[in-house]
Amino acid sequence: MNLANKLTIARIFMVPFFILFMELGGVCNSILALVVFCAASITDFFDGQIARKNKIITLLGIFLDPLADKLLISAAFICFVGIPMLGISAWMVIIIIGREFVITGLRSIAATKNIIIPADKSGKFKTISQIVAIILTLLILIINETLFKFVRLTTDTLKLYDCGSYATLVLIMKRIPFWATFITVVFTVYSGVNYMLKYRKLLSKNG
Repeated sequence: MNLANKLTIARIFMVPFFILFMELGGVCNSILALVVFCAASITDFFDGQIARKNKIITLLGIFLDPLADKLLISAAFICFVGIPMLGISAWMVIIIIGREFVITGLRSIAATKNIIIPADKSGKFKTISQIVAIILTLLILIINETLFKFVRLTTDTLKLYDCGSYATLVLIMKRIPFWATFITVVFTVYSGVNYMLKYRKLLSKNG
């Protein structure tokens, strides 16, 4: 097994640890979840670089790489829905994960016709937006948990101390996870529609 595939498999094995830390909660576990996610994201970058540089793209890598990405991203957003303070709605996550099912199905149809659908720019922007949204959300979660643990404050009670700059800062902090995820949803929908339009002939009887 080549190095690129080993990194991909390592990323898959990181997913259960990420979920475990998110489920345990607390400042330390949230920090560990962030570290695991960042480490997994780094392996995603390097396994692709190594495979292309050494020209060792294999069928196993083609199968495992998108699987690892979907597992990690889906796990993060599903965990976020279960944390009310983040304000991330379930419908957003359904769209994000639903897009992956649709494009995976499209790729499966293409495979039956010996066609490989490569990642395009819209897909790459989608992935980058997802990673940025998850990292920002984890940082906000850590800040919230740190405030509560050490000074028994939440972003809601902070507003009681100052109606000016603190209130504005608190409002921005509270809305970052929602809007970061919303932007991700926009990129996700755009990417999905772009793929479907580009390869719509695959869905026709004569395609």
